[in-house]
Amino acid sequence: MSEFNNYENTNQTYQYNTPNGSLQNIPNATGPQRRKKSGKTAKAVKKIGAVTLSAVLFGSVAAGTFQAVNTLTGYAPAAKTEAGTAPGAAVPVPDASGNTAESEPSVLQTVSPSGSTAKGSLDVSDIAASVMPSIVSITNRSVQEIQNYFSFFSRSAQPQTMETESAGSGFIIGQNAEELLIATNYHVIENAKTISACFIDNQAYEANVKGTDPENDLAVIAIPLGNISSDTMSQIKAASIGDSDALKVGEQVVAIGNALGYGQSVTTGIVSATNRTIQREQAFTATGPAQDAPFYIQTDAAINPGNSGGALVNMNGEVVGINSAKIGGTNIEGMGYAIPVSRVSDIIETLMNETTRTVVAAEKRGNIGISGLSVDASVNQAYGIPVGAYIAEITKGGAAEAAGLQKGEVIVGFDGKSVTSIEELKERLQYYAAGETVELALKVPGSGGYTDKTVSITLGQAPAAEESAQPETETTVPDYNIHW
Repeated sequence: MSEFNNYENTNQTYQYNTPNGSLQNIPNATGPQRRKKSGKTAKAVKKIGAVTLSAVLFGSVAAGTFQAVNTLTGYAPAAKTEAGTAPGAAVPVPDASGNTAESEPSVLQTVSPSGSTAKGSLDVSDIAASVMPSIVSITNRSVQEIQNYFSFFSRSAQPQTMETESAGSGFIIGQNAEELLIATNYHVIENAKTISACFIDNQAYEANVKGTDPENDLAVIAIPLGNISSDTMSQIKAASIGDSDALKVGEQVVAIGNALGYGQSVTTGIVSATNRTIQREQAFTATGPAQDAPFYIQTDAAINPGNSGGALVNMNGEVVGINSAKIGGTNIEGMGYAIPVSRVSDIIETLMNETTRTVVAAEKRGNIGISGLSVDASVNQAYGIPVGAYIAEITKGGAAEAAGLQKGEVIVGFDGKSVTSIEELKERLQYYAAGETVELALKVPGSGGYTDKTVSITLGQAPAAEESAQPETETTVPDYNIHW
């Protein structure tokens, strides 16, 4: 019998159900006539009856007392669910194009916060089923320099290169006439030699860089529509974009991404904090400290390596944040961070409209013709030199010399993009061929400090790999007589 007892105490009532879900029948009050009891038995029955009567009276008083308390405190029993709607039933989530998860998938989407306050009526399984067609697993294959054993004993030993592979996530944000567009973190595709994106049907396609914003750790990658099969297109859709400004502390959220490179996975938690700034990180632009440090959504939903670039979703199935595993440390638990979409939606739209570029072969790649070093936040604070790529040496006969660049100037922009380090400059150059003309934004030192200067430069031909002089290389202060 106990396995059939299904009860809930919300309304202080109990219901006992039979296996078929109907209320259990109460035995008929009328029954066979009982024999008259003996004197002793009658006395015992009277005592039992007295006890029973007391219990009934006590129960009636208790029930009345509870009813009075409920009335005074304003307690009301929970409302019953509407007829025909079971608690937790799936509710279709429309994307920004008005399509539901049950309708034909669509990838025509632009980033536009919906303004929903998103209390949500879906459970986590509904969210996963609705959002996973928009999630992308990203693989970055890049070439990294590593120190070999002999470099510890010889200054002339050159570092070796090794191809590495890293995993990340992204989500579909829309398409143009020729490409499918995917948003992710910049650090997910940084220094990539090749980028591949894998969709919900486990089909992977090579992607190209559409636009990047390293300062905000954002990037958009693109896949030519002609390269994507019709079967894959029928299974994917653009994500619905929510309003991260409407998030409240304690609101439930879901994180979806390619955790540890194992494929799409789901975690859930709450919004622990909004507008969270990271104390160990200070925001700097190419010209110095930023006016406003970036802020993030903090959540206790697990965000692990590989989740970076994936979606943080509210309970309406709308993307409200871009997960970033890089922000959190390795010695903490229950503190994940995501970039609020409302803060960066304009940046993402700008990146969506940039010219798609592919990595240029090393022998055709352009270069500026400098050697330099990175000016970071600490140097900026100590010496007042702008954050960027400091020109420590001009290569004779190179593009920089022809454009009139001088030692001591700082490159802070390249082709309309900010530059905060020599590494970032090198990363941007891999997408430009020799002979292309681009604009450099410079900070030029003078008696009154640094002034702005813009120079057009025609990129030169990169020297052969075996030559000792390497362009756009990072050096250290002792190698040059640099006076801060």
